[in-house]
Amino acid sequence: MPVTKKNNRNPKSELSEDEVSHAIEELRLKRLAHRVDLVGSRVPKFQHNAEKELDLIKAERALLAELLNRGPQTAGELNTRASRMFKFDGLSDVEDTLTELSERDSALVCLMDPIPGRKERRWFHKLAPAPKVEAGESVQPVFVPSADKRLDQIDENLKEFKDLKEEVEALRYQVRELRDEFSNFRKEFE
Repeated sequence: MPVTKKNNRNPKSELSEDEVSHAIEELRLKRLAHRVDLVGSRVPKFQHNAEKELDLIKAERALLAELLNRGPQTAGELNTRASRMFKFDGLSDVEDTLTELSERDSALVCLMDPIPGRKERRWFHKLAPAPKVEAGESVQPVFVPSADKRLDQIDENLKEFKDLKEEVEALRYQVRELRDEFSNFRKEFE
């Protein structure tokens, strides 16, 4: 009988290596992850740094992890799902923690308007642009995070850097040719 692996992620995702690299680079830019070089390791390893960088306590980390993993959720959903990482004293404790996270100088979470056809308001993390709600064919809405403009800027800068590098190489080649021609020209008069 085959063993089936259960996955608790919702929504399930399949990411390419480029998408994962892109996400890791975004986390590195925000100083939320860093590369760890281990002796004998053949592949790069990365470690999260969110708890230290964002100054999180365990309760806040548990809520933020659930929001990052599953997207926008109600306080009740967060109370149930985050209980594996931290035991809250009830729904009011979850709501108080979320309120504290939203009232920081740089808010980490925010409350969104209810989804059309629903009355509950959902919390979402602000470590990426706010999610856009798209009505799908099913009753469940699909939350799609908006693109981060800074990553496009990085791609543009990298392309410009490569173009400049190629231009510098071409100029170096031309300078070498001119130097050789000048050297030959000088030898004619010596």
